Amino acid sequence: MLVVTVAFALVLYLLKASLGKPLAEPGKDVPAESGQLALKPAWVRYHVHYYGFALLFLCFDMEMAFMYPWAVVYKELGITALLDMGVFLTILFLGLVYTWSQGGLKRQ
Repeated sequence: MLVVTVAFALVLYLLKASLGKPLAEPGKDVPAESGQLALKPAWVRYHVHYYGFALLFLCFDMEMAFMYPWAVVYKELGITALLDMGVFLTILFLGLVYTWSQGGLKRQ
């Protein structure tokens, strides 16, 4: 497998080298937004408040990632799986209630 991987990488490198150098275009290195050239630089700092929203999104995104395999094995495990998912969802809900009580979901 290692030989095949190294050979594949070598073939890709040789293919890239055989195609020649890319043409320099002035607009190629400029960031674009929705087909328009960006007016602001690409490395803009976001307010720290938005990181809380990002963490909440990841939290509930992971919830969905865990619920699908749980739903697949629920029939086999029965009430144990139901109680485990109940504990998991309760912890997530308490985190949401805490964030809400601290004002983490208010718009600025």
